[in-house]
Amino acid sequence: MLGFYENFPIDIHKTLHYTVSVSKKRSQKTLAQILHKLNNKSFSLEEVAYPSVPQCIVVFEFGIAEANSFSYLDKEETDKVLKAMLKKSFQVMDFFCAIRYYKTTNRKKKPLKFDYYMLRFKFNKKSIEIQVFHERGPRHVSPEDLTNFIANKMNESSSKKMLRVPKAS
Repeated sequence: MLGFYENFPIDIHKTLHYTVSVSKKRSQKTLAQILHKLNNKSFSLEEVAYPSVPQCIVVFEFGIAEANSFSYLDKEETDKVLKAMLKKSFQVMDFFCAIRYYKTTNRKKKPLKFDYYMLRFKFNKKSIEIQVFHERGPRHVSPEDLTNFIANKMNESSSKKMLRVPKAS
């Protein structure tokens, strides 16, 4: 089933909740498009998280789940997801995220160990719950940094803020 990973881990490392100001379908469409745009794009570590490694470049690779595997979220796969949304919105969308790190010195890129995450987005009427599982890696980008980075990119893509972290009561 597209968007759902049957073997998603039970032991979650972080769960975050966001309130949503747009429809479920619009938030899902924006999410798929943003993750596609982030694929293979370079950022400085400072743009994504608190910099634990100086002069570090971060590169994301996202894949969407389909039953027991993940498919790289290229244009073709993104179009497939958007087409599936026309028929029915998703209740859950699972993604794999590899975060590659490169230390830059004297114009040379030295690869560092990568982070591997699984993300589960659960869509409710007015909220999104994001479950994060850190499979392995140095965690230069924390689960919370990763979800906040995605939320910020979704908000930047819209004239109206889509996702907000609810205030604690």
